[in-house]
Amino acid sequence: MNNTDRMLSEAYECVEEGDFQDAINLYDLVLKNEPSNINALIDKGVTLQNMGRIKRAIRAYDKALMISPANIDALLNKGTALHSCQQYKEAMNCYDAVLKIDKKCAMALAYKGLSLGETGKLQDALKHFKKALSIDKEFDLASISKDMAQDLLKSINDNKIKTQ
Repeated sequence: MNNTDRMLSEAYECVEEGDFQDAINLYDLVLKNEPSNINALIDKGVTLQNMGRIKRAIRAYDKALMISPANIDALLNKGTALHSCQQYKEAMNCYDAVLKIDKKCAMALAYKGLSLGETGKLQDALKHFKKALSIDKEFDLASISKDMAQDLLKSINDNKIKTQ
């Protein structure tokens, strides 16, 4: 195991123990020596996102995407960061980029479904959750979200009937 791998492993352990700042320091050390280390950039972004530093996380993902524009992990994580900032359209652009690379990425489908749901497009969201579940039947996020979308649509339809 080389020095970089050791530091990345140690950073991972720090994250697991909740020592986010120590992990960031280790990622920065790796990036000082290897500025284009994709794993360090993405993991730093995830750690920043866990710390609530969403804009810095997005910058880390953008750096990773400048090096590797088709990196699915960077695109998915950037999408979730944008989603948490309520930038749903931009998040969906990230998920669409993933789906151009891998049409059967259940996570991108489910995450896009969440963003569609947030923008009020429940029918489209439901389609994405169902498609994600057709790929991965055990995907809890898609299953729970599908059930919620169906309940919301039923509630909306019930209210329309009551008000007529």
